[in-house]
Amino acid sequence: MATRDTTSVDRTPGAFGPPSRRRVLRLAGGGLALAALTAGTVGCEEDAVDVEEPGNAGGDEPKGGGEGSGGQGSGAGEKGQAPEPLWTKPTSAETYGDNDELVAAGGVVIASGSPLGALDAATGGQKWSLPGGAVPGAPLLLSEDTLYLASSEYDGSVIGYAPASGKETWRSRLGKEYRQPRPIAVDEEQVYVIAEILEEDGSSRTNVIAALNSTTGRVAWKEQRDVGTEQNGIHAAVRGRHLVYTDFKKNLTVRDTASGGQVWTHKTTKTNYGFFTVHQDLVIVPQGNVLQAFNLTDGKEKWSLEASDGALFREPAVLEDVLYVADSARTMRAVDPRTGKQLWKSEALADAGLQVPRQYVKAGDTLYGATDLDKQGGIIAIDASTGAVRWTFNDKTGDYHAWLVATDGKRVFALHGKKLHALPV
Repeated sequence: MATRDTTSVDRTPGAFGPPSRRRVLRLAGGGLALAALTAGTVGCEEDAVDVEEPGNAGGDEPKGGGEGSGGQGSGAGEKGQAPEPLWTKPTSAETYGDNDELVAAGGVVIASGSPLGALDAATGGQKWSLPGGAVPGAPLLLSEDTLYLASSEYDGSVIGYAPASGKETWRSRLGKEYRQPRPIAVDEEQVYVIAEILEEDGSSRTNVIAALNSTTGRVAWKEQRDVGTEQNGIHAAVRGRHLVYTDFKKNLTVRDTASGGQVWTHKTTKTNYGFFTVHQDLVIVPQGNVLQAFNLTDGKEKWSLEASDGALFREPAVLEDVLYVADSARTMRAVDPRTGKQLWKSEALADAGLQVPRQYVKAGDTLYGATDLDKQGGIIAIDASTGAVRWTFNDKTGDYHAWLVATDGKRVFALHGKKLHALPV
């Protein structure tokens, strides 16, 4: 297979408040999805979800709309309205709302689904398609030049593809004694996977974490995880010699990427759902109304930040060396991730009656946030230097799926259900 260099890419998703049935399914990831498929279940109906009608503290109507009023190529519409999409296309998307189910690389944008289709980022035209598609609940794991997928054949393989062409460039198998390996993180040398350990009767009660060489596909190391840990709900990131991950059992664990040895582990709170972000030598974790930063080397707390009035911190994201995080009171903050010092604090989300974003990307001087549910959500464009809301985009479909957002720096891609929109930056 082709030999190539890869660059470490953090895939650090976020969190949200009390889980609906669909959210629990999403957090459980591919394990529950596969179990449902194996049992012959076709899809699942979302339980009735009460969407909060946010107050309008500032007296202004939320800005933006499904159509927008800006012309093509404009970064924002007139009078603060959302820009019109450059293009909108139907997709085969089958997402659970996780942040790594929509990616942009190599001139294409890809949404998790079956078949797995890559659309031209500039035009929305289809560039390539994989009939087998993506394994439900498994991430689209992206390095600089490779898209890693769990095999849709469920044959124990992990496969790498060139994003621009869809051609296979790499393949690895952990071994016959393991089932359903799913990639969780990648750096310049290794692909990290979680897999079930098979018992003699074909069942599985334990799981393994392993590193696969991203050039040869050989197993670099593998470590059996503690009894009681799960292979579901995994979120992971790599920073230097440290692999950081969480699971559905509220474990935050750091391992040495060279040996696989566990460096330290902490429990997270029930309000966290396993989400974190990393910056330099720190892992930053929302823990209820406190945001905590721990040293990757020893797990000691470096700094903490407390929300006001008992509000709970939501998904954090570090973009261009700034930490962005909102809380359940819809107060948003920009923070220096090295020190925990607050750079700015904004009430603009609450003033406009908008939902709290659960995922962020940045292009130019604008932060784009994607919300969970549709009614008062969508894609929110936020001034990255002040927290002011510039506009919101909503396709007005009422679809209960979470919004997902990605960017290639030239366009912002917004996925909602089976509709994919390309917005100008």
